[in-house]
Amino acid sequence: MPARSAEMLSVALVVPLQGPTGLYGPSCLACAELAAEQLNERDGIAGRQVELVVVDAGREPRVVADEVGRLVDEGRVQAVAGWHISAVRQAITRRVGGRVVYAFAAMHEGGDATPGVYMIGERPINQLLPAAHWMREELAVGRWAIVGNDYVFPRVTGATARLALADTTSEVVSETYVPLGTSDFGAVIESLSRQPVDGVMMLLMGQDAVHFNRQFARAGLSALLPRLSPAVEENTLLAGGAGAHEGLYAAAAYFDALGTAESTELARAYYARWGRWAPTLNAVGESCYEALYFLARVGEVCGSVEVAAVAAMPSGHFYSSPRGLMRLDGNLLDQDVYVAAADGMEFRIEQQIARAH
Repeated sequence: MPARSAEMLSVALVVPLQGPTGLYGPSCLACAELAAEQLNERDGIAGRQVELVVVDAGREPRVVADEVGRLVDEGRVQAVAGWHISAVRQAITRRVGGRVVYAFAAMHEGGDATPGVYMIGERPINQLLPAAHWMREELAVGRWAIVGNDYVFPRVTGATARLALADTTSEVVSETYVPLGTSDFGAVIESLSRQPVDGVMMLLMGQDAVHFNRQFARAGLSALLPRLSPAVEENTLLAGGAGAHEGLYAAAAYFDALGTAESTELARAYYARWGRWAPTLNAVGESCYEALYFLARVGEVCGSVEVAAVAAMPSGHFYSSPRGLMRLDGNLLDQDVYVAAADGMEFRIEQQIARAH
């Protein structure tokens, strides 16, 4: 397959369209397409019109990485962006790392020193840990049980939480990890009911979180054990139903109910483009919008999105986005983060818990 014209910048948009995280897919696609349309009405990315080449991240990581690798090998794409789990990110990085710029939009467990890789989502130090401290102060949650999917992000995040809370008034009492795609949490929930814990850190993705929340509520634990998640968003609430979310809290840099000047501007454009029945606007979808605008920012500052050029992107660089003020810290981003309470099938913002600095 021939390479694209030099006038076109093709971006592999790697988002889940099937599997446990597939429920995020429609929001990811809608947000990314809106970003591409807006950028193409201006200067595109580094002066080139943007084309999105969608890659389904809901498959096995190796399969996803092989497809992205072929696109890069053939010159079909010149950048990679999108929301997907860290296991997919690691597979892609092994395959094409250092060859194209890569804007990884999801919340993540920490750094990746691969040249050209930018980790633009939230991380435990400004997301999960401040939220845990907030829940200690507001809800007296001190003893945590972690329930997560069994791959790199939940495992490393769980270990980070355990170590970070060890010298505080909070602690991690237990950790349980289940395969991605788990639908029966009966044994996990029965164990939780017997543990001396005050709350549950949910490191479950997509449909797994939906199943867990429903079964947790049916077991009568919602009023007893608050839950905290860095990954639950508006699609998860809609899929779970209004009765499954009592005592559920989320920490993220973006919510549909955020109501800031920056988030309101995106919401207005999003619903004007897609209508009132659009896929729900949420942190996961918005992160794909964020990733494309980040590539545009890099192109504006560096004059190109080639890996050699983006090395000149200065650490400490500030810019504004729908999430508010963003600050580049090496290849990571600091950003404002909020904790929100589930209220039926919507979120209610409780407090800002971290700031870009």
